[in-house]
Amino acid sequence: MSVSGLDRWYSFMRSHDRAMLWDLLHPDAVFESPVVHAPQRGREIVFKYLTTAEKVLGGPGFAYKGEWRSDNGAVLEFENEIEGIKINGVDMITFAADGRITHFKVMVRPLKAINLLHRLMGEELARQ
Repeated sequence: MSVSGLDRWYSFMRSHDRAMLWDLLHPDAVFESPVVHAPQRGREIVFKYLTTAEKVLGGPGFAYKGEWRSDNGAVLEFENEIEGIKINGVDMITFAADGRITHFKVMVRPLKAINLLHRLMGEELARQ
């Protein structure tokens, strides 16, 4: 796995630098959401979902609690609490040989957290 790609992801999460995220995404990147049925394909839509999720979920209480690596990716367990609901989930990220993200899948639990994120993401996407 490209450690530099994972390092760049962590840098984006600390800095919130959208240009950094854009450069990190492969043009053919795919995003899979816990609430959207079909995979979202292409850098533009993946960028939109990830920047919205970072805004909604990546606030002050957000923290990665675990990390598992493979040859070309990582699974990052995260936690946060929003509106009194504890959110637990994982980001499953696959990187190309050049370190850019090719696939990003998010899984969230419990159901109350999924419903909350569905509402908040929908509201934020509608404002854009």
